[in-house]
Amino acid sequence: MANTIKNSEQLCNFRDVLSWYEAMGVDATIQEQPLNWLEEAATIDKSWIVFENDQKRSLLTPTQQNTPTVTNNQQTHAPEERRAPPLTHRLAPEQHTAPQTTAPLLQPSIEQAKTIAKSCQTLESLQSALLEFDGCALKRTAKNLVFYRGAQQAPLMVIGEAPGRDEDIVGKPFVGPAGQLLDRMLKAINIESKEAHITNIVYWRPPGNRPPTEQEVAICRPFLDRQIELVNPKTILFLGGTAAKQMYQTPMGITKLRGKWKKIPGDHHQMDTIATLHPAYLLRTPIAKRLAWQDLQLIAKKLES
Repeated sequence: MANTIKNSEQLCNFRDVLSWYEAMGVDATIQEQPLNWLEEAATIDKSWIVFENDQKRSLLTPTQQNTPTVTNNQQTHAPEERRAPPLTHRLAPEQHTAPQTTAPLLQPSIEQAKTIAKSCQTLESLQSALLEFDGCALKRTAKNLVFYRGAQQAPLMVIGEAPGRDEDIVGKPFVGPAGQLLDRMLKAINIESKEAHITNIVYWRPPGNRPPTEQEVAICRPFLDRQIELVNPKTILFLGGTAAKQMYQTPMGITKLRGKWKKIPGDHHQMDTIATLHPAYLLRTPIAKRLAWQDLQLIAKKLES
């Protein structure tokens, strides 16, 4: 009986560790056994290290390798009798490096992103431009581009923070538990998700589902601005504090930003925008749903008018 309880506790702990790994973005293993890099360096296998003297010796001809060396005392020693230099010397970096023959790759600037985005006349061309764009570092670790889902043109545009694990796999925004709650929220005010245009302020998943950095948001912003122009919504709903703060360019938190209408200039007209709590937060804090419901009612009244 005691062994059964102990095994159950170990299984629960193992599940908690796996859940934590998944939340941190770990989705693959490299070795069968984990390696604690905080332990002493002596426990790490250094067999893969090629020392400086070994590299130089490998470049010598067989005749040169067998030539005895002469020390300061004029004593000769066979190569196999020479003592290896201290480890600190063997691990010393090369003092002379070969000159760089190729120039470093230049990342596209925000101005270049604006030029590329402005040249796109349809959502399809904008999506193609994003697929070819390499200016956002998030693209290197993400599986898929997460552009949008819903209608190409809609009276309501919903803009969230960033794709998560489910969105990265599917290639569509808000398809996980938070997206399912968002669909129910919209349906509560008689809006089907396919009738709205749903996207995020960045188009690739940040590692470990962390919030996107200001640099990552800034490089994606020209494409998002062009997307807003092409969708031409009447009302824009920002989900969560990260999206609201970045779009409004303010340090204020979501509790102070939510439930207040703000106008932003559009390509054809002034657009009404409002922020509310993110569905992922509502899943963790169900009592806050009453605040989101107040914001949704304001959106319903605005669209009806």
